[in-house]
Amino acid sequence: MIELHEVKKAFNQGRPNEFWAIRGVSLTIERQRVTVFKGPSGSGKTTLLSMIGSLSRPTAGRILLDGRPISGLPERFATQVRRDTFGFVFQQFHLIKGLSVLENVMLPAYPSGRDHRSLKQAAQALLERFDLAARASSRAEWLSGGEAQRAAICRALINQPQVLIADEPTANLDSALAQSFLTIVGELVAEGKTVLLTSHDPAVFGSPQVDRVVEVHAGRLLESG
Repeated sequence: MIELHEVKKAFNQGRPNEFWAIRGVSLTIERQRVTVFKGPSGSGKTTLLSMIGSLSRPTAGRILLDGRPISGLPERFATQVRRDTFGFVFQQFHLIKGLSVLENVMLPAYPSGRDHRSLKQAAQALLERFDLAARASSRAEWLSGGEAQRAAICRALINQPQVLIADEPTANLDSALAQSFLTIVGELVAEGKTVLLTSHDPAVFGSPQVDRVVEVHAGRLLESG
């Protein structure tokens, strides 16, 4: 379970251009559920997920994971939590050009010190699962949009995270590929994962795979359901 208590986030604090992206959010996110944060661009939903995933720190407030505070950890401990707990799928996927698909998938696990052979087998198993085995040796830039997204999901899952975080995952996909992504999300939740998404796509927050929709506007929660 993830808990947020009066979380706030300011950029350029104390300067003339100070901006409060998140303005006091309290929220409980249950395990094994799909939660979608919806709202217009600039509403703060991506900033909120970056703090939940320990990619950035709140200016004020606390974030707890299973009762343990994670928002104020020293960076080396925050990095460990991030690596062990969260998997990320970014809007532009951020696959590294020049590396193969297999290498991209393996990359987040290198700091863990896992045996290279077993790591490679795990990455190949993920590519097989997501119908990318034939593209394992292809360069990342050669993938189609749908293939790149599936490769990004494989990369996000290589460390066997508890929580998958995806920022606008269907923004660059057509309706068929978006539905395919939501099917994958449903499978991951059935396996015990918790999935957090940002989206302003009605096909996402209206999907039967989604358990809860939280609306964000100007850094505040308007409603949830």
